[in-house]
Amino acid sequence: MSVANLDPSASTPDPQATGALSPEWLYRGVVEIFPEVEGSDSPDENLGRRLVAGDRPLRIKLGIDPTGSEIHLGHSIVFRKLRAFQDAGHTAVLIIGDFTAQIGDPTGKSEVRKQLTPEQVAANAQTYLEQVRPILDFDTPGRLEIRYNSEWLSTLNLGKTLELLGTMTVGQMLAKEGFAERYAKQAPVYLHEFLYPVMQGFDSVAVQADVELGGTDQKFNLAVGRDLQRHFGQSPQFGLLMPLLLGTDGVQKMSKSLGNYVGLQEEALTMYSKLEKTPDSLMESYVELLTHFTGEDLPENPRERQKALALEVVSQYHGAMAAQEAQWAALTLVQGDAAQAQAVPEFSLAAVQFPVKLFYLVAASGLCKSSSDARRQVQGGAVRLDGDRIDDVNCTIDSAVEVHGKVLQVGKNKFVRLVATSGMMKGATRSSPDSIG
Repeated sequence: MSVANLDPSASTPDPQATGALSPEWLYRGVVEIFPEVEGSDSPDENLGRRLVAGDRPLRIKLGIDPTGSEIHLGHSIVFRKLRAFQDAGHTAVLIIGDFTAQIGDPTGKSEVRKQLTPEQVAANAQTYLEQVRPILDFDTPGRLEIRYNSEWLSTLNLGKTLELLGTMTVGQMLAKEGFAERYAKQAPVYLHEFLYPVMQGFDSVAVQADVELGGTDQKFNLAVGRDLQRHFGQSPQFGLLMPLLLGTDGVQKMSKSLGNYVGLQEEALTMYSKLEKTPDSLMESYVELLTHFTGEDLPENPRERQKALALEVVSQYHGAMAAQEAQWAALTLVQGDAAQAQAVPEFSLAAVQFPVKLFYLVAASGLCKSSSDARRQVQGGAVRLDGDRIDDVNCTIDSAVEVHGKVLQVGKNKFVRLVATSGMMKGATRSSPDSIG
C-alpha cells in the first residue's frame, strides 16, 4: 500500500504539542507499509489495526550503522517517525550496528564498502547518539532502548551462523539491489557482504521487533528480518518504509559527499541559510517529512513559506530563540548590513596578536580547518570582511580596532563577528604577523 501522496493536512497536529494521537499520524510521509491488506481487520495484516487493538506497547526497531560521524536531515526522517511511535506510547528500540558497521551495508553500492575498525565505529556511535537527542525521547521511562548488535552477533558460533545462512539462497541474495548489478558486470561480490542482510535481519529476532523502520532502499533487509523471525518461531514484524530525502540541490539524494546536505550539528545560521533557499520543487516533501506543519500552517507567499520552513527546522535543533536570531542574521546579511547582524556567532580577538595576516585570522576563528585551507579560500575569493571580498593572501590586519564588530565570512554560510576586548580597543600589542596565539 503506497501512502506517499496522502494530503499532509489530513495528518494530526504536532503530537509532541497536543499528545492527541490516532493511527492517522502513522501514514504521514510513508511510502509503504508491509504487509498492509486494505480493508482487513486483522492486526497481523494491518499495522493501523495493530496499533488500535494492541494490548501492549509495540517494539519499534530502527537500526543505524555508525559508518560516519555526521547525521543530516535525510537521516532524520526515520528518527522523526520513531519519535512519533514513542509519543503514541510505544517503545523505540534503537540498534547501534557496532558489529554490522564493521562490514558495511552493501545496499546501493557499486563496490565493496571499506571496513571500519571497532574504535572508529565506537567514536561514530557516540556522535550519532548526541545528534539524535533533540529528536528522540530519551527521558520517559520505557520509551527508548539503546542496544548494540555486537551483544548478540559477536557471540554467534559457526553452527548458528550456518543456520542463519541456510535460510536464504544465492538466488535470493543476487536479487538484492546492487548485488545483481555488480554480478552482471563481473564486479566482485564478497561472501561477507552476503552476511550483512542476514545479520541485520537477526537483529529483529534478538530484540523481538514488532515493526522495523527504514528507507525505501532497505526493503530487502527488512523483509529478511521477517523471514528470520518466522524461522525462529516469532511473529514477523511489519516493515515501514520512508522516502529518501532529496538534497538542497533538488536533484540527488541528500549526501554529505555531494555537498547538498543540512547537518544536524550545523550551527543555527548555517542551517537556516541553507533551508531558506529550499527549491519550490522540494517544499512539499520537506514540509511533510521535516515538520508537523499542515498546508494551512504555512503562508501563501512562496518566499515566506521558505522562511517558515527554515525557522521551524532550526527551532527543532537549536531552540526557538536561536532560530529567530538566525533568521534576523540571515536577513541582515543578505541585505548587506552585516554589521547589524547581532545573532552572528562572536569570535574574541583576545588570543590574536596583531598585526596578523587575514588568512591566519580566518583559520584562528574556526571558519577554516587550517591556515593552508584559509589561504586557499582567500585566493579563491571566498572570504569577505563586512561584505567586501578579499582575495589578497598578503592582506594584513594591523590592529583589533580595525576589525572590531565586523563580520568575517567564508563562503555563503559561515560567519563570525570579530570582537575586541576593551583593553585591545585602547591599544593592541603588536608582534609577529604570523602569530595567532
